[in-house]
Amino acid sequence: MKARVHVMLKNGVLDPQGEAVRHALGAMGFDGVEGVRQGKVIELDLAEGATEAQVTEMCERLLANTVIENYTVEMSA
Repeated sequence: MKARVHVMLKNGVLDPQGEAVRHALGAMGFDGVEGVRQGKVIELDLAEGATEAQVTEMCERLLANTVIENYTVEMSA
């Protein structure tokens, strides 16, 4: 069983890494990029029978800083 967790900064939270990427893209000639938000993807290999509720608890306790980040969970066999 696998879980994929997407973690992104909440709207309104400054994203200095995203701004650095936007600036670098402009310097490389990629015009028209008005904003970049950078996040992370965490892939978990889970034992059979693991639940989305368990992964959600992992996110709440460790994988995401819920004060400034949102997350989504995708489960697959």
